[in-house]
Amino acid sequence: MLERRWRNWSLHALLVGRQNDPQYAVSMALPLGANSCQTAGFTLATIGWILTITSMGLVEWRVWHIGNTSLSYSGVVCVGMWKVCIYHHVPNTNRSALCYHYAYNDTYIPLDIRICQNLLLVASILGLMGRVSIIFALKNLCVGSGQRNVTFSPLVVSGILDIAAGICILIPVIWNYRSVMNEEGIAFPPFLSIPFKPNTQELGSAILVAGLSAIMMLSSGLIFLFYRCPIACRVHPQTSEI
Repeated sequence: MLERRWRNWSLHALLVGRQNDPQYAVSMALPLGANSCQTAGFTLATIGWILTITSMGLVEWRVWHIGNTSLSYSGVVCVGMWKVCIYHHVPNTNRSALCYHYAYNDTYIPLDIRICQNLLLVASILGLMGRVSIIFALKNLCVGSGQRNVTFSPLVVSGILDIAAGICILIPVIWNYRSVMNEEGIAFPPFLSIPFKPNTQELGSAILVAGLSAIMMLSSGLIFLFYRCPIACRVHPQTSEI
């Protein structure tokens, strides 16, 4: 009985001493505090990835305002990455809408739209790969892995993937902005009754969505790429003999 009490007292004294150790306190707080930076980066990248996919489906990349011509009525033409939608103001009728999806063999599609299509597809794939990598890294942190390279390497990989995805999104945003500012035209086929150049054109909401997603992806990539594992990650529990 006396020996059991002595062992219990020794164990209690050891625990009290470990709690007063600053390194032990930091290591115990690691699962609660060290993941906040990575979680914020993961949240930014996930929202940015969702916005990237959303912008791919939006048609309002370039908004053309056309007037009455011998070929068509006045209206609005929304030029997207994969389709064009025409909204005519036909007299004595409701506003009519016509959307045409681009075909692979359409030769009238400008080179910049073709390249932007591929860049957005690459960005969505890179974003998905980045999410898988950061989930693996966060999993290692949550289970309390003490090996620095096991967690640090997926963080770097995720950061590189997110930055690459952000650049792939940023290029179409800048390219479409330049096309609208230079008032560039598109030679659509005659059956669409769209003039080569509109009276006026402006940026659409899809560019804003894609621009926001690019900022989020780049920000999350920088968070993961320049993250440094804290000292507590390299602290290994010390064994004491009673």
